[in-house]
Amino acid sequence: MADTYWLSRRRFLRSAAIVVGGSLLAACQQAGPAPAPAAATNPPAQGAPAPTTAPAQQAPAQAGAAPSPKIGAVMGLTGRYAALTEQVKNGYELAFADLNKSSKLQLELKMLDDESDANKTVQRVESLYSGDNVLAFLGGAGSDLHAAAAAVADKNKTPYLGIAFALLTVHQKGLKYLFSPFPKSPALSKSVFELLDTVSPKPTKIAIFTEKTDWGAELNGLWKQDGPAKGYEVVANEEYAPGSQDYSSLILKGKSANADVLLAMPTPPDGMAMLKQMKELDFGPKVLQFIRASDSLVWSTNLGKDGDLALNAPGWSPDLKYPGVAELRSAHQAKYNKSAEALTGSAYAAVQILFDAVNKVGKADREALRDAIAATDMMTLSGPVKFNADGTAQIVTVFNQWVGAKQVLIWPKDQAAQAIQVAKPWRERS
Repeated sequence: MADTYWLSRRRFLRSAAIVVGGSLLAACQQAGPAPAPAAATNPPAQGAPAPTTAPAQQAPAQAGAAPSPKIGAVMGLTGRYAALTEQVKNGYELAFADLNKSSKLQLELKMLDDESDANKTVQRVESLYSGDNVLAFLGGAGSDLHAAAAAVADKNKTPYLGIAFALLTVHQKGLKYLFSPFPKSPALSKSVFELLDTVSPKPTKIAIFTEKTDWGAELNGLWKQDGPAKGYEVVANEEYAPGSQDYSSLILKGKSANADVLLAMPTPPDGMAMLKQMKELDFGPKVLQFIRASDSLVWSTNLGKDGDLALNAPGWSPDLKYPGVAELRSAHQAKYNKSAEALTGSAYAAVQILFDAVNKVGKADREALRDAIAATDMMTLSGPVKFNADGTAQIVTVFNQWVGAKQVLIWPKDQAAQAIQVAKPWRERS
């Protein structure tokens, strides 16, 4: 599958060598080293994508030019994160097509599917490093997969840019080459309670459903800490194993405690199963936050009106007012025949940061590229971005809400398309 995303110039040169091999041998000559890629006269792309409805593909290099540096992306194109990863993939494809138009170095993107399996993530990242000599890595979706990939990239001293993961603890392990232009768990927790403070009358009873993973434990601890500090009472706090089929015990505890807010962070399959069972058991909190599970259009496709009013925090929204967002919406609709989803913009922004750093360095140098990424200070489709010393970003935290089968931006206040809506009990919904 990855072969559809890049073209190996090395393979082309081998084929050419077969044709001219006889004359080369007769002359007893050796080919000299390939020249460095020529710099484009246009300045490096640092901001928004060019207005286009059909992004051009990467322009071919001139004959005799050195192979373009490769960027590796190991992603869950299949498996439990597939619905999320599709959004990331689309953002990468659009960004590479746009930003290569004016880049000093033409970058090639090679994607590999890890099947949403962390063990395969490690294998694929090692393969791209050793077999393809990639200049940098881009990640897929899912905190556990990013944690696995970032450790391998750091071991091999290769820059790694990851979005669609909020896990903070991986940034506390001293990984020098990890950068994530995406909101982390502390920002998600703080912002959701600030958002709840805008609801009138204010809900006060919180139910927490988290999976038994590192990220689940991290968010659980933050919600338990931040909620009471803002005047909210945690009336139910339940854990479950990822991939569970029966959530009735959690749901009934939340219902019996009269929770009017549910904070949860399931995978898409788990979240859809959970919501269906909530309806069956008549547990209908006024505010339902399904981080991650409700990020994709699959949420509304599979759940219909039942999926409405769920909140997510995917790092981006097509309602944002930053430069280039409107152009990305048009390009995405033209190429994929559907509206741009939330993670698509975050993925595009990560590639903006990568190209900006590559063009500042001007050559394929991993160490220099790492330093250039660390020094990032630029406007992206996700807003202004700077990196902290631990690779986390100073970036806007976004909340969307499903309304009428569409994701609507409700946070931050200065960017919001509308205010948060409160859900009615299941029996009162039309």
